[in-house]
Amino acid sequence: MKLALPASVRGEVEPHLPPGVSVGWYPGAPETSEAMAEAEVAWINILDADGQARAVEAGRKLKWVATIQAGVDTWPLARMKQRGLLFTNGAGVAAPPIAEFVVMGMLALIKNLRGLMAMQEERRWAPHGLGGFDLAGAKALIVGYGSIGAEIGRRLKAFDVEVTGVRRRPTGEPGVIGPDDWKARLGEFDWVILAAASTAETRGMIGPDELEAMKPGARIVNVARGFMIDQPALIGALTDGRLAGALLDVAEPEPPPGDDPIWTAPNVLLTGHSSAVGTGFYRRAAALFLDNLDRYRRGEPLRNLVDLELGY
Repeated sequence: MKLALPASVRGEVEPHLPPGVSVGWYPGAPETSEAMAEAEVAWINILDADGQARAVEAGRKLKWVATIQAGVDTWPLARMKQRGLLFTNGAGVAAPPIAEFVVMGMLALIKNLRGLMAMQEERRWAPHGLGGFDLAGAKALIVGYGSIGAEIGRRLKAFDVEVTGVRRRPTGEPGVIGPDDWKARLGEFDWVILAAASTAETRGMIGPDELEAMKPGARIVNVARGFMIDQPALIGALTDGRLAGALLDVAEPEPPPGDDPIWTAPNVLLTGHSSAVGTGFYRRAAALFLDNLDRYRRGEPLRNLVDLELGY
């Protein structure tokens, strides 16, 4: 069996490969096509849509494509379905660092970390009361309660936050509701956290009406895609004080131009798509790929199999 794998994970993967496989290790996108030529299985580490499409087309003998990305909206899903390819994503690989990042950002917002750090820069002792509010006792709505959303929820529960998750197909789990139920309840929550998959249905899911329906003084977190929020409407809600703050790891466009008002909107932490960075990322990604490789060779169902119709 021929594999095409990124050289960046060679140290994590090569010692654990089964006998009887040969590997084309490619260092980057320009070398992908050569590695793909005879490959049956490919781990494609390319982030741009054109590069992804070229790599898939170069793999004439491909049967299974793996990616470390959780969101796969840039991939040529229709073409992959037409070819009958199996496609697995990296859902869950980045969940631990993203969940930690979200909790960090939420605490930074309510504890006024930016204000406290400004006082340090000015070598001034902070006045009493600058530290802000409590996380304990708050209510959080997590839209997209999959691997990432559930990890965020687990950590928030440890801070005594009451968590409600939104899943496409709820299974009766306490505190989990369906996709048709959350908008009517927006006014209940102190925090609205977006961790949903990138699909046509989630584009613009938070617009002027949803922002207006949120609890006065609530805060919003987005670690999904920038286009899920109507950004001008969000800036308006922050500027007039209806919302108390936002943690935005993503934006629309990304990166925003230098004169975009999102940079200076009040009480915004704009973190440059940094939430997934963590020391264990490639170790978890390699473990997922190797487990799936064993499953593939045995003819068993793969983990993280993407529905090419739904796009996640």
